Amino acid sequence: MEIKRPLFRHGYLLALLLIPAVPHAAELTQNRDPDSGLMAWKKVDRGFGLELIQLLPDYVAALYSSHGLPPAVVDSIRGYCVFGTVAQNQSGGILSYRVADWRYVTPDGRQHRLKTKPEWVAEWKKLGSDFGWSILPAAMTFDTGDWAQGFTTVHLPPDSRFDLIYSWRHHGKRYTGTMENLVCAPKESPMAP
Repeated sequence: MEIKRPLFRHGYLLALLLIPAVPHAAELTQNRDPDSGLMAWKKVDRGFGLELIQLLPDYVAALYSSHGLPPAVVDSIRGYCVFGTVAQNQSGGILSYRVADWRYVTPDGRQHRLKTKPEWVAEWKKLGSDFGWSILPAAMTFDTGDWAQGFTTVHLPPDSRFDLIYSWRHHGKRYTGTMENLVCAPKESPMAP
């Protein structure tokens, strides 16, 4: 029996084309700002984009002080590592998230809750300030192309490492993503003289 190699080869190629493609896993990108030396991480997964940008503790304190907030409010955030955060819907449909569902995982493997905007606002009201515009909205439902921004706070000291487990809903289904090996900003700028 003679095997016709070209037919076999084409049949093999056809079989490869019929195998369903495995969706590409979302990649975490990491960038360092050349001027400040601070880091940023971004991940787009199934239409949900999330970016975290390190903020120096002194920058956050100066920002809050410049808005005339009481020293107690400024001091309340000093024990947190703060990230500028951008959440964006790139899905082609309605998408939503809830920060109350997100967790950060410390190197010891323990999961911790993130403090939400309503929790910060309630705490700051007790300290004499009705302020909260800076914190990432606690929950959001947005259409394609819409975005939200604000601070995400993690109760860790400068230079701490952690993973962020976040979730969102799209077309009635809940998805979960992880941003691994994130690092809190250092106490002082890495580019300081």
